[in-house]
Amino acid sequence: MYVVTGANSGVGLETSKQLIKQGGHVIMACRRVDAGEEEAKAFGDLKGSYEVMKVDFADLQSVRNFAAKFKAKYDRLDGLMCNAGALFSGDQAQYTKDGIEMSIGVSYFGHFLLTELLLEQLKKSAPARVGILSSVGHAGNAKNRYKVHFEDINWKNRKYNGVDAYCEAKVAVNLYAMELGERLKGTGVSTASVHPGWARSNFGGSGVMMKVLRVFLYPFRNSITNSNEESAQTSLHVLLSEDAPQHSGAYFSQHSVLYRDKECRKGGWPMTSPNPHAKDMEAAHQLVKLSRQMVAL
Repeated sequence: MYVVTGANSGVGLETSKQLIKQGGHVIMACRRVDAGEEEAKAFGDLKGSYEVMKVDFADLQSVRNFAAKFKAKYDRLDGLMCNAGALFSGDQAQYTKDGIEMSIGVSYFGHFLLTELLLEQLKKSAPARVGILSSVGHAGNAKNRYKVHFEDINWKNRKYNGVDAYCEAKVAVNLYAMELGERLKGTGVSTASVHPGWARSNFGGSGVMMKVLRVFLYPFRNSITNSNEESAQTSLHVLLSEDAPQHSGAYFSQHSVLYRDKECRKGGWPMTSPNPHAKDMEAAHQLVKLSRQMVAL
């Protein structure tokens, strides 16, 4: 039994398909149920089964409703793959229904709430896995290592940059996976943050600069990006491999040219993030404390 969020397209859809192909029952959690149903029809005759359920990670009440419906119907959960995300590359912040900056609200806070609400099902189903989609973007560069700005997490007092907001959200993802892995030691539930590589999907931002970048890089897309099937392998590794639980809380990255060190390149799972802010356990504890307050847990 698996829950995959953002399952109506891209890596989330492919992850769902592969799990179903291997005999799993997958709850495809997505904002657009009609799109999820339409895409799932193309799966054909697979070994497993699926159900499409609605959830909007820009609305914490929607997350609570989804969790309640899931728990009322199912008493076990073998794996949760938090795949939904959002990148808004403009210079004007957008906010969720609960007043949280959209990138961190969808990529992190909504999934934080869902994961916490489903922890008992995961523990009862142990051994179980939790994977949360991160991005190589969280690393930044030597001159600018991204971090969570606890004093201004909603970008009220800083000049907004959508890409920076997205990357900061992914730092939060890494910190949460690490904290949760520590917290769940001995329960049989393991965690991981996941960078799938640069997937050739419909994700990538809606701003003008992102559109220009995609046009410029289009001739090279096959050499620098992964297919959705290739990108889903990182998530599947975290959910299914025998050795992933030995590295609970770790960061698993497909690969990236942004990583200079050999240990951070493809084939060395789990990876070592170059960003010290994404490995700061004190910051991780601070983040979880703030998160509980912001989602009213």
